[in-house]
Amino acid sequence: MRKTTTVLAFGTAAAMILTGCSTMSPTAGGTVTLNMVESLTNPARTALLKDLIADFEQKNPKIKVNLVSPPTEQADQKIQQMLQSGSGVDTLEVRDITVGPWSNNGWLYDMKKDLNGWKGWQAMTENTVKASQDAKGRTYFVPYGFYGLSLFYRTDLVKKAGFDKPPATWEDLLKQASALHDPSERRYGYAFRGGSNANGNASAIIEAYVADDVDPANGYRLKNGGTIFSAPGALDAMETYLELFRSASPKSSVSWGYPEMVQGFSNGSTAFLLQDPEVIATVSESKSISKDQWSTTPLVAGPSGKTVQPLATAGWGIAKGSKHKAEAVKLVEFLSQSEASTKFTKANSLVPILKSATEDPFYKTGPWASYVTMTENPDKYLVVTQPRGVAWWTEWQQRADTDIQKMVLGKLTPQKLLAGWDTYWTEKWKQQ
Repeated sequence: MRKTTTVLAFGTAAAMILTGCSTMSPTAGGTVTLNMVESLTNPARTALLKDLIADFEQKNPKIKVNLVSPPTEQADQKIQQMLQSGSGVDTLEVRDITVGPWSNNGWLYDMKKDLNGWKGWQAMTENTVKASQDAKGRTYFVPYGFYGLSLFYRTDLVKKAGFDKPPATWEDLLKQASALHDPSERRYGYAFRGGSNANGNASAIIEAYVADDVDPANGYRLKNGGTIFSAPGALDAMETYLELFRSASPKSSVSWGYPEMVQGFSNGSTAFLLQDPEVIATVSESKSISKDQWSTTPLVAGPSGKTVQPLATAGWGIAKGSKHKAEAVKLVEFLSQSEASTKFTKANSLVPILKSATEDPFYKTGPWASYVTMTENPDKYLVVTQPRGVAWWTEWQQRADTDIQKMVLGKLTPQKLLAGWDTYWTEKWKQQ
């Protein structure tokens, strides 16, 4: 998943964050000013948010919104400083990797009662409603979209190699990617992720191979209480994944992260790429491959014909320290409804939160169609919640990325890697 975005520095925004803002109180005319802070900042996104905010202000003349857009690399740290201070932020961007620590520290407001009976829920997909609640039923944010995996593939190369359709399973992917792989022609089968956040793709194949036994509430746990890394299918998964590197990937991909993977596909050198929908926009702008040379297909399955879709998400929440929670809730509701939500998800290449998207031509055709297929077939594409909110998630990512690179370099066997991961999560859950 993408962890890098274009940076946009706002000196005044940083100053606001560090010093707090004086706009928290209503003006003499009774107007309330909300401070809204985004996390995944980039210029186009910020411009769009400002346009949406202008629409909100027009419909709510007694509420003004001050958008704070810190540089992405520092954003979560700055937001945390604001939350710790108890002032300077009303509405904020909350991600699945920040909701855990921020809510555990008592910094986020539970909107459950405020949104009880809200008609907006009726327009949302089942995944959205589920993702808006934690294990105890609290609503700390309303999702604005999802990052879900699909397989990007070269339609021309697949056809040229004699295959009549793209891969449907990981075994199919290994077979087709190996057949297309020809380093002498600088053509590679698969854009392997061996560097930053390699753990995400490794977890995806393991979850696919043990799909029938995964606990939907915790994508790293089996229904019998063990970890997914302890299941017999996990070893088959990792051996397949290792072979995908050895037989079908560029050797340099041992250190590839998001930028290198996407570049490898969009410049025409790799035939397959497992990535989020935001990449659709990037590949569409490619000068190296034309629109009729590529598409996407649903996330490949394991031996059972099923797979697990570990949806990552983020959304809009409210700071517990806000003195204007009612107005902040209005803003969250506005951003989560039809026109505003649709503009935001389309512009940011996100899996939409609204049911109506399945009938939208934008999503029904071309590379977006695979996401609609997965949404309409929940029995095959099983949606689970990964434990991204645990306090040790960053520690886990760093450890897992290191282990995957060791395995690819031949310094760690798949068996020992899985045994270590099983022990790690078992011990963490016991301490929890």
